[in-house]
Amino acid sequence: MKVLIIGKKERYEKYCPDTEFARSAEKIYVDLKTPVEEMLAAASDADFIAADAIAKVPAELIQKMPALKVIHSEGVAYNGIDLKAAAERGVYVCNNKGINASAVAEQTILLMLGLLRNVVPCDRDVREGRQIQTKERMMVEGITEFEDCRVGLIGFGDIAKALAVRLRPFGCEVYYHATSRKSPDLEAEYGVSWLELPELISSCDMVSIHVPVTPDTEKMVDEDFLKRMKKTAYLINTSRGELVDNEALCKALSEGWIAGAGLDTVAPEPVQPDHPLVTLPEGVREKILFSPHIAGITTNTFKKAHRNIWKAFEDAASGRRPRNVVSDGR
Repeated sequence: MKVLIIGKKERYEKYCPDTEFARSAEKIYVDLKTPVEEMLAAASDADFIAADAIAKVPAELIQKMPALKVIHSEGVAYNGIDLKAAAERGVYVCNNKGINASAVAEQTILLMLGLLRNVVPCDRDVREGRQIQTKERMMVEGITEFEDCRVGLIGFGDIAKALAVRLRPFGCEVYYHATSRKSPDLEAEYGVSWLELPELISSCDMVSIHVPVTPDTEKMVDEDFLKRMKKTAYLINTSRGELVDNEALCKALSEGWIAGAGLDTVAPEPVQPDHPLVTLPEGVREKILFSPHIAGITTNTFKKAHRNIWKAFEDAASGRRPRNVVSDGR
């Protein structure tokens, strides 16, 4: 069996499971910027594609790989894969659904607490000898505790559920909105209450996004969305940067429509030094707390993800339907 791997060789080697199938497979490694013609020259006869979650797997590649059986995202996202072309060929497209739920939930809480406690400016102030001045200022301005917050989750999939579980000990009120309301039993299990989207946006102190990128959700956080939020509220995005209109968020922060934002993902990636959210003026830039898209990349996440990838390839090679199929054309 031959596998075309679009991603970092070091990572795939480190997390490759110790199974006979994985060990014996011929592996062809290319990076995310490799032209399609070079991929085809190296691996047009490959049976499988393993792709970084942000990798592009275009129709041209899929159509010219006659033995291709499965394309597997290394992560949860699969929007870079041409699903139509895969379906036309009857190729399974799989993802690692829910694989990083606990990891992303932890990072989401980190961003929330980091904003509430103003951690980056406070760290700097201590290092620069302004501890007492900052402490005295914050006693007057006030510090909000989690238990005084209403947290709104947009989307209620694996990550949002994991987040709801971890928010419960803090004592905050947790609300959610999803495409359909969940059962009363499920709401009680996770300690959440349903709100219509406009009410959630306008009433919550933390608005956390947990939806995939689709034509309907791309740039869903626009000017109208941000103007609906409380001036004291924070936006949290650990999903995808494409969900946020960057210019609208810059305006919201600069004009004080919201208090701040915690962002693990920013579009486009990689984030450049001249990105509008990075180059906000002094006094505004500290309203954003960034992390470098690391929410879901814990060691445990990768171990589980790569076990899933190789199990899916082995299943397909044996004529079995792999798990976590998002498209198959059948």
